[in-house]
Amino acid sequence: MHVTDAAKDPDDQTWLSQRERARLSRPINQRAVVVTLAATGLVAAFMMTLMTPLVPELPQLVSADAEDAQWAITVTLLAAAAATPIAGRLGDLYGKQRMVLILLALVLVGSVVAMFANDLVPLIVGRGLQGLGIGVIPLGVSILRDVLHPDRLGSAVALVSATLGVGGAVGLPVAAVISQYLDWHYLFVLSGVLAVAGFVLVLVFVPPSTLRSEGGFDLVGAIGFGLGLVGVLLGVSKGSTWGWTSPATLGSIIGGVVVLVLWGLFELRHPSPLIDLRVAARRTVLLTNLASITVGFAFFASTVVLPQLLESPTATGVGLGQDMLIASLCLMPSGLVMWAMSPVAARLTAARGARVSLLLGLSIIVVSYVIGLFLMTEVWHAILVSTAVGFGVGFAYSSMPNLIMGAVPATETAASNGLNSVMRTLGSTIASAVLGVVLTSNVVTVGAVTTPSFDAFRIAFGVSIAAAVVGVLLTAFIPRHHRAYEDASLPDADDLERALARTGSVSVVADSRRALAE
Repeated sequence: MHVTDAAKDPDDQTWLSQRERARLSRPINQRAVVVTLAATGLVAAFMMTLMTPLVPELPQLVSADAEDAQWAITVTLLAAAAATPIAGRLGDLYGKQRMVLILLALVLVGSVVAMFANDLVPLIVGRGLQGLGIGVIPLGVSILRDVLHPDRLGSAVALVSATLGVGGAVGLPVAAVISQYLDWHYLFVLSGVLAVAGFVLVLVFVPPSTLRSEGGFDLVGAIGFGLGLVGVLLGVSKGSTWGWTSPATLGSIIGGVVVLVLWGLFELRHPSPLIDLRVAARRTVLLTNLASITVGFAFFASTVVLPQLLESPTATGVGLGQDMLIASLCLMPSGLVMWAMSPVAARLTAARGARVSLLLGLSIIVVSYVIGLFLMTEVWHAILVSTAVGFGVGFAYSSMPNLIMGAVPATETAASNGLNSVMRTLGSTIASAVLGVVLTSNVVTVGAVTTPSFDAFRIAFGVSIAAAVVGVLLTAFIPRHHRAYEDASLPDADDLERALARTGSVSVVADSRRALAE
């Protein structure tokens, strides 16, 4: 395994606990690390779609009106978006493995709170805590860079990155079955069990992080970023409900933008910023993040448009008349294809570069939605379009972390990957708002049944094509060459020996040297 000096003085590893020092003395099972981080990514992604099958029944279940009940869904998105880069920065400063454990613990707490919730407020609290868990995916990608040999890094990053889509696609039918046949609280029993399993796996198989950033945590920057981002996302996600010209919508969006501008000015002057905007402004990082918005838009479009097409009644002459469970199963191949494509995407990235993988992925997404313009009258048509989008997203998701990590310092990978994750979330939020307007503004009514019209679905596919085309253009301007992977976070044998000797752990010095050699 490739190892190098820690970012801080290798003789000063006092930030590690005795247990963590002992953990570093054991050999690393790299395959177990990859499997563990992929599993925790699936758990986190599952939290995002956990309650989707309950949306129609949620107002009755928590005795609230439909608009208020929607907060149980919205809060998860907002918490995930605001907390992910913050968790990444904390991981860079205090240890990525440690932050993964904290996030999984928060998911468990959220699951317990929601498990006993019969009213809206505790359910919102629980769902907000569960949303924080999505940060384990960019943290996991950064851990891979720290501990894996370069030969294994590409395929591992592709696999863990794919879990963001796979977890939702595979978890949706599971959630639908539980919602349909069991008490809805069992959803949170399952999420709690998964969080505990992930916590144990990370504790056992993922080594403590020794690559740390210098400086301290920017609390003011974290608060400013969270307030600004939540303001923008809240206004965009609620615009169709509140009214796009209402004081609440305009106040949220404009206020959020103003806060983010002030936050940016503050960050540029801070000695240890939450997000180094000078790094984020590098051509590769900036263009990759902008392209990530389009990927998030295009992927979320398939999860919004296709379920409505599948579940709309056939009486209108538009819908395909399937229930939630069947519709979920129809979308499952998309997630499975994303998983299956991860090693293929990794090989393409290794051979031609991550830029080519992203360009190919976005191009496949364009073709997928072009097919959707002409094929939307049979169930297999929806499966075909969804699966094709999964192919494209699989290539795109696997490439973006590699592009980011190739252009940022090794000590900022978690925060930078977290920001990239936020960009995808922003794209999904914009897709939800834009496509929501499209699908509700063009409807057909037969008797008491009202559904989106054929024109609405075609416009939605057309908008998705446009978003993916913008992504293709942005990707074309990403530089072809990037700084190579150069370091991992684990110290070399001499550094670890000195650190252990200083703590009196002489008995494990020889073993640690042999372990690192392996």
